[in-house]
Amino acid sequence: MLDSSVRAFRKHLTSVQTAVSRMSCCKEEKATAPAAASPASPQTTLEQGIIQTTPIGFISSCFAMKNGTPRQPTVCGPSRAELRIQQNIFNNPQHALLGLQQFSYVWIIFLFHKNGQLSCKAKVKPPRLNGQRVGVYSTRSPHRPNALGLTLAKLDKIESDTLYLSDIDMIAGTPVLDIKPYIPDYDCPDVRMSLESQQTDSDQNIGAPGDLDTEKNPVKSDEDEETDAPGNVTEINAEVLPTKNCCKKETSPLSTQVSAPKHLQNVLKEVEAFVTHIDTCQPSCESKIQVSDSAKSKPAGLSTERPCYGVEAARWIRQPPIASLDVRFTPRAESQLAEFLPAHPSGAPGSDRPGFQFLRSTDEAASAIRGILSADPRSVYRRTRCKDRLFFFTLDTADVTCWFGEDFAEVLQVRPVQSHMKSY
Repeated sequence: MLDSSVRAFRKHLTSVQTAVSRMSCCKEEKATAPAAASPASPQTTLEQGIIQTTPIGFISSCFAMKNGTPRQPTVCGPSRAELRIQQNIFNNPQHALLGLQQFSYVWIIFLFHKNGQLSCKAKVKPPRLNGQRVGVYSTRSPHRPNALGLTLAKLDKIESDTLYLSDIDMIAGTPVLDIKPYIPDYDCPDVRMSLESQQTDSDQNIGAPGDLDTEKNPVKSDEDEETDAPGNVTEINAEVLPTKNCCKKETSPLSTQVSAPKHLQNVLKEVEAFVTHIDTCQPSCESKIQVSDSAKSKPAGLSTERPCYGVEAARWIRQPPIASLDVRFTPRAESQLAEFLPAHPSGAPGSDRPGFQFLRSTDEAASAIRGILSADPRSVYRRTRCKDRLFFFTLDTADVTCWFGEDFAEVLQVRPVQSHMKSY
């Protein structure tokens, strides 16, 4: 601890000396610069890497504090949030969201505004590594040189200038910098590699010598060009692969007979690539496809499945230090949770019972609590040094108290959040 303190002090002293030297250099430059120097243009500042960001909106989430907030968006499916585009960004914010309802998922770029400190380290300790250090850029730690966050949220619906999201891992008040649609053809490596392999096989088969003797017939007729056209290959693939939505073209019987063997080879390769793609997907890709009401009218070809990543990743990503915990409720906690009313647009006037703001039922609240606790939201310090202490977190309008055993977590009580909520 003493050595660590000495090193930290030396780093801090070095940073102070660097800051003082920069200030002196700036003063000298200002003194030598002409008095009538014009301010830098916006284009010049961008080229120099000087960026001024303005939040387009702030998250209104079912998580009010960092404690208990999922570290990844897939941990707690029922988690919900709202994002309203600010009026000072666009005069008509709803115009900026036009067409976004055609997508099922969106990328949210935001700021980690609750880091608590502006300093960062080159090596961090991810919870999954149980205290071991690794480079910050190989993790999704919020403590980074630029406190930017990225999450993939499910887009439930859009109403006017407000986005309704689920599968989120952001706390209330999070500043959002940008929104981008999730496009599987671009963002999912498995889909992208499958499309590239299909295109490569198609190109090779089109250019390869087929049943026609090209050496004897160096000049092709119009009928021959129709035979080797890629449209015929796509025509048969459209019947085999349901992901392709192509219109059939009428071809002559002669062209179909001549190109049939080549097409059968293409079909076999396409089917093999498609089956391989399914086998390499994560189990989440095999789950039931969730389609929002607004996504039902989107054009064919847009996927509504959860993203799957079959490319390589660090082993510790898929090997947490603690397996999924069994979550259970005490009878008292179950009765307290049953007292909460589901979320209602107009609230619950005239009722003394507490009500949720985002969660739509008691079962959904219980599912969200199980998702949070089964992934063990405790830090490494709490997991190793504070095993016998209670754990508190807030979900929507509920203050949850629990404790952890060897392979389980037990919810002790679920109380309404008080206006003077205690910070744990």
